[in-house]
Amino acid sequence: MYRDTKTSGKEAASGAGDTRLTEQRNPRSSRIDQLSTLEIVDLINAEDRMVAEAVAEERRSIARAIDIVVDCFNRDGRLFYVGAGTSGRLGVLDASEMPPTYGTDPELVQGIIAGGYQALIVAQEGAEDSPEAGGREIDAREVDENDFVLGIASSGTTPYVHGALARARERGARTGFLLCTYPSEKLLDTHDVVIAPLVGPEVITGSTRMKAGTATKMVLNTITTASMVRTGRVFGNLMVDLQVTCEKLRDRGERILMETIGLERDAAADLLERAGGHVKTAIVMGKLDIDRAEARQRLDDANGLIGRVVGDLHGG
Repeated sequence: MYRDTKTSGKEAASGAGDTRLTEQRNPRSSRIDQLSTLEIVDLINAEDRMVAEAVAEERRSIARAIDIVVDCFNRDGRLFYVGAGTSGRLGVLDASEMPPTYGTDPELVQGIIAGGYQALIVAQEGAEDSPEAGGREIDAREVDENDFVLGIASSGTTPYVHGALARARERGARTGFLLCTYPSEKLLDTHDVVIAPLVGPEVITGSTRMKAGTATKMVLNTITTASMVRTGRVFGNLMVDLQVTCEKLRDRGERILMETIGLERDAAADLLERAGGHVKTAIVMGKLDIDRAEARQRLDDANGLIGRVVGDLHGG
């Protein structure tokens, strides 16, 4: 991340009293209650356009986080997200999407939210104020030196998150912080990586489910997607590590085999069945004309990196 940009921005806003961007008023929306419906839509859309640019400014920090995650996965470690409110919900959402999308073990990426899973549907106000509760969750998951814990707090101040990260570091884990305001020097010095997309004040003051939430979702998507690519769960741009568990995924798996191996639909369906519904195994079986056990062994020997077994998607 770019410290000079963050520092100069903080100094510029210091006259506002609270330097947290998430708590400042947005002058462009100060009369939003007087606008027509279409004007409100246009205003929100104009503000949302700033999000991608703010995330792009953090590209190096995001890449650093990805490298840490990949290293942890290669050490049989895990990725944990810790947050409260919207931040916690987005972490749980991203974690929950990994098993159906990439066939991962649910333990690989986990979301921890203040107040527990009940907080996903009913706000647990006050749960975020306990750093001790955050620490207890880290102990309960037996976090260790092979794991990476990413705290998510748009304002950067949530006690639950700071407590969880402090305990994670005590247990030897690497830690990171994702926020949408100016990070303090202490925050930068404490964690292995800090990601701070500065999306600016929200259209509705303090409503961080909006631009800050969108930025958070973009960052988390990038971290897990790139980590899945780097650990061999993608072939070309196809999600080949999926396990067929429903008709939609069966259709997708068959189409992947039709494209990568050049099979007709019936042959693709038969191959997928013989592979136990695992698309990556089926590709290796079809490409190398070997049985399921041999295909699994070759993938295991290559740490799951299918390109090392069959070459790249285009035959290189």
